[in-house]
Amino acid sequence: MAEGSGEPYLSSTEDGLWLSWLEPVASDGGDEADGGDERGRMWALRLASVEEDRLGPMRTVVERDDFFVNWADFPSVVGLDDGRLVAHWLQRGGEGTYDYGVRVAWSSDGGESWSEPWTPHEDGTPTEHGFVSLMPGAGEGVGLVWLDGRAYVERGGVAETEEMSLRFRTASGPGTAGPETLIDGRVCDCCQTGAARTTDGWVVVYRDRSEDEIRDIYSTRWVDGEWTVGRPVHRDGWHIAACPVNGPSVAAAGDRVVVAWFTAAGDVPRVLAAFSDDQGTTFSEPIHVDGGSPVGRVDVLLDGDHALVSWMESGDESAELRLRRVAADRTAEAPRLVAAMSGARAAGFPRMERDGADLVFAWTDASDDATRVRLARLASVFDEENE
Repeated sequence: MAEGSGEPYLSSTEDGLWLSWLEPVASDGGDEADGGDERGRMWALRLASVEEDRLGPMRTVVERDDFFVNWADFPSVVGLDDGRLVAHWLQRGGEGTYDYGVRVAWSSDGGESWSEPWTPHEDGTPTEHGFVSLMPGAGEGVGLVWLDGRAYVERGGVAETEEMSLRFRTASGPGTAGPETLIDGRVCDCCQTGAARTTDGWVVVYRDRSEDEIRDIYSTRWVDGEWTVGRPVHRDGWHIAACPVNGPSVAAAGDRVVVAWFTAAGDVPRVLAAFSDDQGTTFSEPIHVDGGSPVGRVDVLLDGDHALVSWMESGDESAELRLRRVAADRTAEAPRLVAAMSGARAAGFPRMERDGADLVFAWTDASDDATRVRLARLASVFDEENE
């Protein structure tokens, strides 16, 4: 991958596995690696199919000099039920450090060309809008959730509540969107959201923020055209006065759902996973996944009665990307080392996705002066005969 590339995202579609990432087009500008100010630098959101031993032809979703490039808030590309691709990225709105918004575009030709971008939020405030989860399955369209900072600014420009909210909208294309919906009016400021599709609808997970600054993982379900009131996946009781920048991940198949997340409740860092057999209505007691020194930055996939959980663990001189298979009956295999990597913020959030019987990982290598996206493949992880 190109020098300076980062923020990879993997997505499995009917046509195969896709990798998207950001890379600089010009060499001038700021330093993205630490979430710095990259204004004036040209960036490109790229896309390529993932083959067994190589990447397919590279395609460009968009090139701009006003991307908001941040180690924790990354773009994505997903496939829709009708064969189209839909992408999202973040774009600056003005001079404020965190004045940026979400842009969404569609492709009907496998990523060769893209529609004009659409903005899902219509508040017009110079505030943060990001941490998006795209959700295929809204008929011929897509649902999306995002964190929204509009409450930070009143019409008069005076800070009102300084609370981020979780919001939702559907769209089948530019200019064909449903109404905005508020899901939760007070959530953690900068933790990623997660979403998956069950038998009857979507389930979304996020880090909540109580009035007492308890920041546990909550879930909400799309039922009969409405979102249920958010409920804790587990009451960890993590009291923290600032955002830990460590969101949850969720996967679903039929009625089964699994959520993985990081917590440091009681000043004990842990990676946990919990199963649900009723589409996320209730969850089991969590399973302890990590090896004792987790950084977090989790991802999760389902494989029948098992979940595959990936996370970053602190090592002696660097961090490690690890994988563990855990079961709904609370049994677990020994953790596997996927790759040694930097534990710096520039390393971002590793992603994993299924490709047939194999498991593919993507992460940002930040061990050298310049970042670079890396891929790894674990063969024959899934048993396709049991599906």
